[in-house]
Order: sequence, then C-alpha cells, then structure tokens
Amino acid sequence: MPLRAWWDARRSWEPGHAPALLVIPLVLIVTVCVVDVLSPPRIHLGPLLVAAPAITVAFAGARMTAVMGALAVAAQVLIGVLRGASDTANVQAQIAALVVVSAVCVTVCLVRDRHERQLHRVRSVAEAAQSVLLRPLPPRAGPLRIAGLYIPAEEEAELGGDLYAAARTARHSTRFLIGDVRGSGLGAISNTALLLGAFRAAAHRQATLPRLAVHLDAAFRWDACQWRSPTGQETTEDFATAALVDIPDHDPVVHLISCGHPPPLILRGNRLIPLVAEASHLPIGLGGTFGIADYTVQTFPFEAGDLLLLYTDGVIEARDTDGHFYPFTERAPQWTTDDPDELLDHLETDLLAHVHGHLDDDAAVVAIRRLAVPPPPPAPAR
Repeated sequence: MPLRAWWDARRSWEPGHAPALLVIPLVLIVTVCVVDVLSPPRIHLGPLLVAAPAITVAFAGARMTAVMGALAVAAQVLIGVLRGASDTANVQAQIAALVVVSAVCVTVCLVRDRHERQLHRVRSVAEAAQSVLLRPLPPRAGPLRIAGLYIPAEEEAELGGDLYAAARTARHSTRFLIGDVRGSGLGAISNTALLLGAFRAAAHRQATLPRLAVHLDAAFRWDACQWRSPTGQETTEDFATAALVDIPDHDPVVHLISCGHPPPLILRGNRLIPLVAEASHLPIGLGGTFGIADYTVQTFPFEAGDLLLLYTDGVIEARDTDGHFYPFTERAPQWTTDDPDELLDHLETDLLAHVHGHLDDDAAVVAIRRLAVPPPPPAPAR
C-alpha cells in the first residue's frame, strides 16, 4: 500500500474516526479478567493482557496506547485482588511486565508519530515543488477542453522524468509539450525543470513550431555542455523524447513535431487514428549534436468533437505480472465520448488495475477535446 494511503487509513482508525476498533483491546481486557478470575487457581491468563497495548499501537496514538496500558495494568491488579494473590511474586512480576511493555508501546508510538509528522512536512514541500514545476493544465484554452494525468512510478514521488505543459500564443493557438527525460532521480527532475522552463519562456514568443523545437534543443544542450570535463568531453548524455503540438483556434488541424516520442492518438467517434509523423527527429538534446538545424512540421485534421491523446511510453509499456503490455489503443476508444477529465479517470483506474498498482516507469497523459472551430477573427481595417 502506498505510504500516503497507509497514513490516511491509519488516521481514519484513530479515536474519533473509527472508535469501534477500540472495542478490540477493551473486549480482550474484560475477557481475560473474567476468565482468569473464574478459572481454577492453577490457570493464569493475566499475561495475555499485554496484547491490549500492543494491539492499540497498530491504530491509535501514544495517548490511547497509554490508556489501554493503564487499563491492562489495572485489570491485572484486579485479578490479583479477586484471587487473593496480589502480594505474590508471580502477580507482581506480571504487573511490572505490563508496565514495562506499555511504556515501550507508548515510546514506539511517540517515535513513529514524530517520523510521520516529519514525513508529512517533507511531502508538503514535495507537493509544493510539483505544483511549481508541473503546473496543472488549464481546463479550457480557446475552443479546447484539456485535462492532464501524471502517475509517478515511485509510490511516494510527486515528480519524475515525464512532463507536460501548455501555453497560449498571440497567434490564436495553443501549444503543448509532452516529454520523457532520460534517467531517473534528481538528475531527471532537474532536466524536467529545465525543459519545462525553456518551453514556458519561449512557447508564446517563437513564431513557428520548428523555431520552438530548435530553442528547446539548444537550451537543453547548453545546460549539459557548459559543464565540460578538462578533456573537452561532455560529462552527461542527457536527452528527452518529446512531442510538440500546436492547435490553431480557427483551423481544424493539429501541427506536430515528433522528437523520438510515441505518436499521439486522435479519437474520432469509434475510430482511433495514430498521428505518425513522416519525420521523427532525434530527441531533444541530441538534435544540434548531429547538425540538425531545422524540424519538419506534420499537419493532421483535428475536427470539432475529436479528442487528442498525448502520452509517454510509461503508458504503452506498462506490463502486468505476466509481462503483457497495457492495451492502450484498445482501451482508449471505450471512453471516446467522455470529457477529458472523465477519460483520464477511467484510464488511471484501468492502467493501475492492469499493473496491480505498481508502474515500472512514470506515465503521463494529456487529453484535449476540440469543442468547435470558431470563425477566424475579422481582418484589421486598413
């Protein structure tokens, strides 16, 4: 179970959320006390009382664990009094053992709760960093409805090597970037931040999509090339597969530049149309290395009612326990009539069910539906 889910579940078990669970140690204390008193003198069930504080640790905090420990000690004292053996070494040893075990359980609770509070603060910082780097996509942009989904491979990670972003341009269009940075860990996150920053800084300024691709490649390579070894060799081999998309408001088309990225899909009615670009360029960060100075734009129809899916290879390469890939192109048409948010909800549930809750790679998906093709704006008066 992911730690966040476990934390939320454990909090839901605390007193005030699910007090019925407190019945378990209470019933145990009462049962042991009654049975021990009614049993023959040679039978002693008092040692079982140690289970009460030990069980309470699983679902409650230090205060409730201390209460259950005190009740267990009181029950042991009551057993000794009712059986006329309170001054015996056996009963006194059992009471002392209960006190020690209860103190240990409370200490464990205090240490655990402190670590959980620290983890909660760390998660808050991570979520804040994610909101800055991987900003939520706008729900509307011109005639487009938009939704984004990001599923990290590491259960407690909020951001990895997959990325997406959107930007409006002065030319009445919306541009999108979806990509997958090589590697994992802090290095991948750093390159993700670099690529997202370069896109957001230039997506609305670059006049054409090829010029934007050149800018992203140059920015990515510069960050790696500025740290050269004394021999003049680059110290990193970073790159990112990416797809750049431009969707005009007043023209029912989508312009695409593919840089080694999986082809986007258009859902049109019950049809699924892969947007396979004739020219698939090298990944971002490798283009200039091999002397590529320009990029080719491929144009595809994107009509009112169509739904465009941009995704990373973490979706199509997700495997179940038998090694079968997730059948993305077969499942996606089932949800073609849904809104982008609903489609991604269905996709996330279905994908995680396919991999039994564990992805081997980050996965990102952007769903874009064109609502209409508005008429072009009137030409300025001369």
